[in-house]
Amino acid sequence: MRIVRHDEHGAPSVLRVEEAEKPQPGPGEVLIRSEAIGVTFAEVQRRQGIPIGGHASLPGVPGGDVAGTVEALGEGVTDLRVGDRIVVDVDHSAYADHVIADPAWAIAIPDTMDAAEATLLPSPCQTAYHALKESGQLKPGETVLIDAASGGVGHLAVQIAKAMGAGKVIATASTQAKLDFVRDLGADVTVNYTDEDWDDQVKAATEGRGADVVLETVGGDILIKSVALTAQFGRLVFYGSASGDIQPVNPLMLSRMKTVAGFALYAMLYNRPEAIAAGRRDLFDMISSGKVRPIVHERLPLVDAAKAHELMEARAQLGKVVLVP
Repeated sequence: MRIVRHDEHGAPSVLRVEEAEKPQPGPGEVLIRSEAIGVTFAEVQRRQGIPIGGHASLPGVPGGDVAGTVEALGEGVTDLRVGDRIVVDVDHSAYADHVIADPAWAIAIPDTMDAAEATLLPSPCQTAYHALKESGQLKPGETVLIDAASGGVGHLAVQIAKAMGAGKVIATASTQAKLDFVRDLGADVTVNYTDEDWDDQVKAATEGRGADVVLETVGGDILIKSVALTAQFGRLVFYGSASGDIQPVNPLMLSRMKTVAGFALYAMLYNRPEAIAAGRRDLFDMISSGKVRPIVHERLPLVDAAKAHELMEARAQLGKVVLVP
């Protein structure tokens, strides 16, 4: 089978396709024949040598959200059957024709959803949903500010926030095409965060009070300004740093009853299984009703993994970039 690896950190060109033996599932594992693999920005950063959200050790074997068909069951696996179509977050060796996965985190692929769209279910959908619900404690009628709103998680967060009853969704992005994209998805206000006065534009859109819930994944100066844009009694949820620049937050910035909350999907998966199960039911209802549309920006062959990373680095995608073996 084919697998994508890298032996050094650097540009997307360090990714290479190799031949390897098909793995066999051990106890409590399943073997999946891959149909589609969702590319995450965290793996782009690890390829660069930036340990955001995990290690960046070598050799690199990128992880991702893998949709496919169960081909073999390890000892003790009883909840799945050979032939089931599932999607699951695979933490390493995901860019491959076959992958080993933990069945505990598997999600059955709905009959109406193709494999590429299904790759948005494990990490992007659940991150957007639980960042808003669990960490953000979003209430109906509240104002939400979503930074980097056109990406794999952000475009879902815009839609999920509206489905949860947000009163106003303010979406930031870096180009007019991205702003048009998120407005079409339901954003009430769009702001280009490359504008020098982008924070003033957000303040104006909230009549000076700021947003009740802020989803922040850029870092750097955007993070600091986003704390300032959080309303009294508001909650900023930090779930990543696409810039790789994590600035310290002065506690005095929180003195107006603001909260900065971290979010990690793995913490939810390990510790809140009941919330994960309820969230999946809610997400399926949102998707089946058409309130939320997982959007695939581009489907690329497995051998074009480097091109997929180039798209992500250029911040060129509207939605999700997916590899198709």
